[in-house]
Amino acid sequence: MKTSIVLYCRPGFEKECGAEIQEKAAWNEIYGYLEIVKKQGLVFFHLHNEEDGETLMEKLPLKRLIFTRQWFVTLTEKIELPDYNRVEAIVEALGSDWQYADLRMETPDTNDGKALTKFCRKLAVPLRQALRKQKILTEQGDDDGAVLHALFLSGKEVILGFSLGTNTSQHVMGIPRLKFPSQAPSRSTLKLDEAFLYFVPKKDWESRLTSGLNAVDLGAAPGGWTYQLVRRGMMVSAVDNGPMAESLMETGQVKHYQIDGFKFKPAKQNVYWLVCDMVEKPHRVAYLMTDWLIHGFCKEAMFNLKLPMKGRYQQVQKDLQMIKDRFAEHDVRYEMYAKHLYYDREEITVHARLLSPAPLAR
Repeated sequence: MKTSIVLYCRPGFEKECGAEIQEKAAWNEIYGYLEIVKKQGLVFFHLHNEEDGETLMEKLPLKRLIFTRQWFVTLTEKIELPDYNRVEAIVEALGSDWQYADLRMETPDTNDGKALTKFCRKLAVPLRQALRKQKILTEQGDDDGAVLHALFLSGKEVILGFSLGTNTSQHVMGIPRLKFPSQAPSRSTLKLDEAFLYFVPKKDWESRLTSGLNAVDLGAAPGGWTYQLVRRGMMVSAVDNGPMAESLMETGQVKHYQIDGFKFKPAKQNVYWLVCDMVEKPHRVAYLMTDWLIHGFCKEAMFNLKLPMKGRYQQVQKDLQMIKDRFAEHDVRYEMYAKHLYYDREEITVHARLLSPAPLAR
């Protein structure tokens, strides 16, 4: 049996997801070939050496993969399930050699996949019970144990695999389900909500996402991202030539500057967050964000880089490398991650902050 790493991504981005895993696996001297399932959000990285799957998961943090939402190493190839006794067939295929801390019932992120979720929910209960009875699934509470994945391609086809509990998404298929707040002026608010949840550890929320901090939102109108800052109690400078939602202005927490986001500079160096979702050339936005950080105009930046129609992975690499080069030029320590989040579309979200003093601060 060939062993593969299965990667989930946004449908339409399989090529970028595949190029990235192949490149970063090669950095770890792990090699294989790709099988891309177009428009299904699935990539199979078939390994030349079957033992390399777990090795790569131990070496490469999922957080370092931009286009991958979730992944697992296969335990089986595609299993044809019978019309009856599907639970027994899955339990038999797993054997009794290994134990898992949790079970994820997953499908491709497509309309056909969504239609399978009801089937998965119904099957999940008896399958969990059977797995626990056979001691394949451990009792709840073991957060670090391996996670068992069951990827259903249809009601009769499943692929089984595992991910490491310390290097996996906590969400099924790597997709957080966020509720759109009815008071928010646009659906783009979910992008920043997800970004904060993904990039900022919960233990840091009281100091990094707390009431009283100052924030700047470049390209703010009508206020989807500003809403996320306001609801966390921050004071926001909203920069955009367009109008802001009245509901946000009435909070008294928002000051609206009708000016080009590339020309705005804060009067004081008391801004903690800079956020930016401007529809602009990604290289230009990346350069601006780096400027703010090295000049000490903000402590942390969360921004989106819009993707071109072609060469998306190459453009992302180029933009991120430019940021790294500028940080290196000023000899600063920093933290930076990028992710194609679930609520992103033709863009990725980047989070960056300096871990040493801003070199060009006044």
